[in-house]
Amino acid sequence: MVRLFSRFFIKSGMSEDEQRNAWGMLCGTVGIILNLLLFAGKGLAGLFSGSLAIVADALNNLSDAASSIITLAGFSISKRQADPGHPFGHGRAEYVSGFVVSCMMIVMAFELARDSIAKMIHPEEISFSWLVFVILIGSIFVKCYMAFYNKATGKRIHSVALEAVAKDSTNDCVSTSVVLIASIAIHLTGLTLLDGICGLLVACFIAYQGIGSARDTLNPLLGQAPDPAFVQEIRDIMANESDQITGIHDLIVNDYGPGKRIVSLHAEVPASGNIVELHEIIDKAEEDLESKLHCLVTIHMDPIITDDPHIVALRDELYQILQSIAPYLTMHDFRVVPGKKRPKLIFDVVIPFGFKLTDDELQKRIEDEVHRRIGTQYEVVIHVDTDYTVTMAKR
Repeated sequence: MVRLFSRFFIKSGMSEDEQRNAWGMLCGTVGIILNLLLFAGKGLAGLFSGSLAIVADALNNLSDAASSIITLAGFSISKRQADPGHPFGHGRAEYVSGFVVSCMMIVMAFELARDSIAKMIHPEEISFSWLVFVILIGSIFVKCYMAFYNKATGKRIHSVALEAVAKDSTNDCVSTSVVLIASIAIHLTGLTLLDGICGLLVACFIAYQGIGSARDTLNPLLGQAPDPAFVQEIRDIMANESDQITGIHDLIVNDYGPGKRIVSLHAEVPASGNIVELHEIIDKAEEDLESKLHCLVTIHMDPIITDDPHIVALRDELYQILQSIAPYLTMHDFRVVPGKKRPKLIFDVVIPFGFKLTDDELQKRIEDEVHRRIGTQYEVVIHVDTDYTVTMAKR
């Protein structure tokens, strides 16, 4: 169905952003139609059988239709162009819509749990028919299809909102299956208490998935660490740009919505190089990153001394000291400058979030190692920097 309707939504000549929004609008529209049909079918089945679990499952489909409307609104807002009040666009509206869908899942779980507990305390007789059986089986197949196309499209266009909808559809497959099994069990055993127990289990499952989905959609809004694969792509592109770029650091990725990322980094270049030529290399690196990764890029050029054997040897020795403390510690902006009494070794040490030593403890340990292995003729000036692309948990 989605592929059939895509002929009307996806037009040739559309830009990548336009195609992305068109896919989102298509999935949202199909979701509204299918969920309303499921609500009508299961609502009738629930009223006919007197099963709270089936009625609750029908109401869940009604909330899914509302979720699809919210998803549509999120895509509609996210495609708006940047304006003076939102210079980086409205892409995060898609994250907000996904979060709202997750909250609706949690609220629905709470309501279902409350009604299920009441049904367990006061069980009521439930009737069963093959019509109810057919409606529930059909609902499971429809929801499996919805989970499939929302997940596939969500991965295709990198949409956390559609992936949240896909999780919700998967939840519905599980919950409706449980309702179906419980309905058959009640019909065979006469234990009407199973209706309430079934509803409570479904509520717990929906709440669990809703909390997980809320976390996935809220994290980008709070400023989560960038995708390691995306960071590695940046490093690979920079490593292959030019032999004049000897390293990068201070990499920061700001996410303003799918396809709206802003990247800034510092690139190390030889201090002895031609400033005009180096500037051209950095400009080309920015253009390559933007064209290959579809993001805005700003690169700061950091000159480092590469032709002084003494300074190079000192830098290599300091690197070995850092590696002896922790193998993932790195440094940048190393320089040797005159001091009032003795020369200074100045550099930045980069640590991940969650590093076990405090800044003061790390500085003291590095200083002690420098004095032990290099000598006390240098004053050590250290600035502790944070790697915003990785945490200790990812190592």
